[in-house]
Amino acid sequence: MEDSRIIDLFNERDEQALVYTKENYSDYCRYIAGSILGNSEDAEEALNDTWLAAWNAIPPHIPKCLRTFLGRLTRNISLKRIRSDRAAKRGGNEVRVIFDEIEEWLRSSQDVEREISHKELVGAINSFLEGVSDDDRRVFVSRYWYMKPVSDIAREYSFSESKVKSKLFRMRKKLYERLEQEGLI
Repeated sequence: MEDSRIIDLFNERDEQALVYTKENYSDYCRYIAGSILGNSEDAEEALNDTWLAAWNAIPPHIPKCLRTFLGRLTRNISLKRIRSDRAAKRGGNEVRVIFDEIEEWLRSSQDVEREISHKELVGAINSFLEGVSDDDRRVFVSRYWYMKPVSDIAREYSFSESKVKSKLFRMRKKLYERLEQEGLI
């Protein structure tokens, strides 16, 4: 079923919206949750929370792209779950490692959240990613959006782990320089 019709069903408060949403997006959302949480039980709980969150959010919110909307819900729910003690004991370490990797360039003498809008930062990152190779973009997104371990990225793209780490290091450095040049940090 097309996304526009599924969204219409949500607006009509028809529970079939959830059935079609699960049919179309369970694998995608499970992949996101599984990559972040590293535990199938927690990923399934995150999926259930995603469906509930979508039900509660539509309406009033009408997503332009249902796939993106559900992916973002799943990601946010999964990250929130990581913060709980239970999830931190079963796979939360990878997320902490990722945050440590980017924390250095997010820090500045000024409060970044007060100084720039979220949209400017997102725009700058998207612009940066448009200027890198497809391989580099896939590696970056795999690491910092899907929060995959370096070993999984290396295996998926047939790179050595050191090559993935090197690519990520160089891209973080270039992105930092770009954000600095644009006055965003």
